[in-house]
Amino acid sequence: MNPLSSTARTRLRRHPERSSADRTVLYDILDAGMICHLGVIVNGAPLVLPTGYGRLEDTLYVHGSTGASSLMAGPSQDVCVTVTHLDGIVLARSVFHHSINYRSAVIYGTPRPITDTEAKLIGLQAITEQMAPGQWEVAREPTRKELAAVAVLAIPLSEASVKVRQGPPNDDEPDHALDVWAGVLPVQQTFGHPSPDPLLRPGIPVPRHIARRVTS
Repeated sequence: MNPLSSTARTRLRRHPERSSADRTVLYDILDAGMICHLGVIVNGAPLVLPTGYGRLEDTLYVHGSTGASSLMAGPSQDVCVTVTHLDGIVLARSVFHHSINYRSAVIYGTPRPITDTEAKLIGLQAITEQMAPGQWEVAREPTRKELAAVAVLAIPLSEASVKVRQGPPNDDEPDHALDVWAGVLPVQQTFGHPSPDPLLRPGIPVPRHIARRVTS
């Protein structure tokens, strides 16, 4: 597996020890998320939008309406995509050393619009499975008209960086004598119990792949 290559845009200048060239770390961060932030320039101004995504090997897929200015502008320029997981609030003895534990990924690249029907379905499947693994197999696939209304962009993962901070606070040694509690307040994302659509026909149970996410 090719390691992540450092570029002028991905090289970490602050806390470089928190970076990693291991491409599997990038995959783990992306695979654990559901929402990314897509940054583009539209009419000369920066625009950052949260959106769903999916990953297949070294390609990241995002989608939206064909009328979305962010997606229409994307294929003509480089974009920046970020994914961040907040794992904990780091509470130090001093305000200066408060921090967070996190895992983050930053990707730069020029999106490629997907126009082939089969390839577009593959991208949409990746995005759907990122949100709800197993859902693609049970839901109705898009019609030709629905596909025409959806824009799918493929972004290569060739230029990316990861940054991870884990562990306790890094207080200055003299502050260890202060009578101030210090440590980490963990942050976790969990799924609640599924809420059925009011129009759901009677007798349709929660599918196993959804119920599994609640109990796992």
